Amino acid sequence: MPSAANVLLYAVIAAYVLYKVVYKQVRGTLLNRKTLVVMPLILVAVGVYFAAKALPGASPAELGLLGADLVVLAGLGVLRSTTTTLTERDGTTFQKGSAVTVGLWLLTIAVRVGLVALGTALGVAGPLTSASIALTLGVSIAVQNATTFSRIQRRGLPLADQRPAALSR
Repeated sequence: MPSAANVLLYAVIAAYVLYKVVYKQVRGTLLNRKTLVVMPLILVAVGVYFAAKALPGASPAELGLLGADLVVLAGLGVLRSTTTTLTERDGTTFQKGSAVTVGLWLLTIAVRVGLVALGTALGVAGPLTSASIALTLGVSIAVQNATTFSRIQRRGLPLADQRPAALSR
């Protein structure tokens, strides 16, 4: 069972991700290298830390569940990226999500919860399953952002190192 501190940390991470990723994607946001790298890097680092602590007690079945979770959520990251429009604005790339993007975010959450429920029903969900939330979310966002970066490169759109000063508010 996760500690109260871990539950609070997961709630803070979820709120931050909802705002920084989902809300900003739907509203539209200017992209730069930092916005594409920092959040997934933090989530993966936090996720690796917690997962590593839970790894010694993990069964092979739980490791398999984590592997399936990572593969499916990475695939959803690719799909989410393809549902955003990319245009040039103010010297960088502007990304705007759609209703389909929101639907895929809801599907991402449902898949994560569903895999945990499946693991629990099969008796294979243990400490690693709950400790890997930040890791799986971070990987999903990292794959989404890598796919977005690839799309930006293919289309020849600009990507600023930092947001233009007037728009960084």
